[in-house]
Amino acid sequence: MDKIKQLRETIKNNNQIVFFGGAGVSTESGIPDFRSADGLYRQEYRYPPEQIISHSFFYSHPSEFYEFYRAKMIFPDAKPNKAHLALAKLEQEGKLLGVITQNIDGLHQMAGSKHVMELHGSVYRNYCQKCGKFYEVTAITQTRGVPKCSCGGTIKPDVVLYEESLDEATIYQSVQWLRQAEVLIIGGTSLAVYPAAGLINYYQGNHLILINKSPTPMDDRADLLIEGSIGEVLDQAVNIETIAD
Repeated sequence: MDKIKQLRETIKNNNQIVFFGGAGVSTESGIPDFRSADGLYRQEYRYPPEQIISHSFFYSHPSEFYEFYRAKMIFPDAKPNKAHLALAKLEQEGKLLGVITQNIDGLHQMAGSKHVMELHGSVYRNYCQKCGKFYEVTAITQTRGVPKCSCGGTIKPDVVLYEESLDEATIYQSVQWLRQAEVLIIGGTSLAVYPAAGLINYYQGNHLILINKSPTPMDDRADLLIEGSIGEVLDQAVNIETIAD
């Protein structure tokens, strides 16, 4: 059977679906990833990018952190692509329990998804470290230097930096979804970032589907392995016919 048709049939015949995605979902919206040949880790900076977006660097070199963060981590003009839209449609049809994403760009919510667990936080949430006041992303994009709260505290993005722990409530809900899932679709991720990638071990269902442009450590465990664009694959699988029919 054609792999797209097989994916379509699996989606049609199951209602407890969870999607686990990574940077490859967002690259199709023009947001660069970290690890590919053109990714941020291959570019030359005064400090290595993985050092710049670390907890210790944020506190020791805040000006350099925000210079990099504004230039390379926030993409306010990015729009949801076919993958985001297909997943939002599946949620609206009652097929999708939720999206577990390693991305921080908020594109799933922009596409209409309501049930989204952001393992690494979001650029759209920012808070004062001193008084806890919430700030929109414009508090960072429309300022220069280290952004400050009206109380004088430093505004910090609600993203998980290197050396920081994942949010416990987010992990808990993600694990609950994975344990309930009949189908797990993994897409646009190399499954190389831990502890996030380790969460998929909680999945106990019968249909593990992996969609990616390059090999992953989980390929041999997949019931269906599709090499290609996550946006094109999901768009073809979801939108050719009404899945709920």
